[in-house]
Amino acid sequence: MDWKMPVSRHRLHSSKRTPTWILLLVAFVTMFLIATYVFPPRSSDSCFPFAKSGCGALFQKPLFVPTRELTDSETASEVVIQEILRMPPVHTKNPKIAFMFLTPGSLPFEKLWDKFFNGHEDRFTVYVHASKGTPIHESPYFVGRDIRSDKVAWGKFSMVEAEKRLLANALLDPHNEHFVLLSDSCVPLHNFEYVYNYLIFTNVSFIDCFVDPGPHGNGRYSEHMLPEVLKQDFRKGSQWFSMKRKHAIIVMADSLYHKKFRLYCKPNMDGRNCYSDEHYLQTFFNMKDPGGIANWSVTHVDWSEGKWHPKAYRAQDVTFELLRNITAIDENTHVTSDEQKQVMTRPCIWNGIKRPCYLFARKFYPETVDALIHLFSNYARVNN
Repeated sequence: MDWKMPVSRHRLHSSKRTPTWILLLVAFVTMFLIATYVFPPRSSDSCFPFAKSGCGALFQKPLFVPTRELTDSETASEVVIQEILRMPPVHTKNPKIAFMFLTPGSLPFEKLWDKFFNGHEDRFTVYVHASKGTPIHESPYFVGRDIRSDKVAWGKFSMVEAEKRLLANALLDPHNEHFVLLSDSCVPLHNFEYVYNYLIFTNVSFIDCFVDPGPHGNGRYSEHMLPEVLKQDFRKGSQWFSMKRKHAIIVMADSLYHKKFRLYCKPNMDGRNCYSDEHYLQTFFNMKDPGGIANWSVTHVDWSEGKWHPKAYRAQDVTFELLRNITAIDENTHVTSDEQKQVMTRPCIWNGIKRPCYLFARKFYPETVDALIHLFSNYARVNN
């Protein structure tokens, strides 16, 4: 007869009981995971613990998640923006570049631009927004190209409105695939063929965009922009953009961020001087399509003098060496406005290749036009 040692009821009960610390651990982990997915992170500083695609997926900006109830127009705007960004680019048989001039009046460098455009009539269109008076045109390429304009004040949101007015008119032509914003003091640095190939045969927009933690960068941010615009998403950059058609369309579609910057990024706002033309599009594209912009402007501006306005070139400054040196620059530089004055330098990468950064340059005084016309053929040929 088999004999077994009797097992007490107390020991049997104890062997089936789960330790309290395990129950607490399971409860904590469960609550943590639920909180992670119910309240997703707003930035790439954190990530879903067990996301299939890992932390890297968060660097691809998530779809817009509203933190307040949007209006009907804001919702419609977000839907349009998301759909356009998901669509593959559509190319026409005859892609053109829209050259959009933002000027107070007549353009002092029309003769130079005439030389630049000559012979390429089917590959570009011109649009002129003159804020102070009707321009007198010297080149046939500019005649009849004035759009309905309004007054523009430096540093005011009217600058952004003028940019959008130019985009709207240029978008009416379905063949315009790239849109370049230029001022009355801008000049071309290369011949048309070089500029055309540089802009048409790339899939990014050239929008200057960087983080400036100083008073002239994030110091201009207003918490009135919350909850849609976080301080960590606020960006700064040059207003002189060059963008693809899909990006031009989403700028026109935007109402939410347009309104935020119109109301809360302006001079003398809460003791700050915020200039929307340096922050609105830069922040908008950083939030909506950061991988679709090159983070530098193809228009060269010299800020080395450290003043409120960039260096302006006089007739005696315009030499073959000056233009050759500008066209040879293949790295873009940003300097922060805080006490550290951090210098950030990055190579200009075009379709995976390091290339010269700039296609245009400013600011040139009208007195330089004859010297530029005289030099144009030589420096444009050497650098192409």
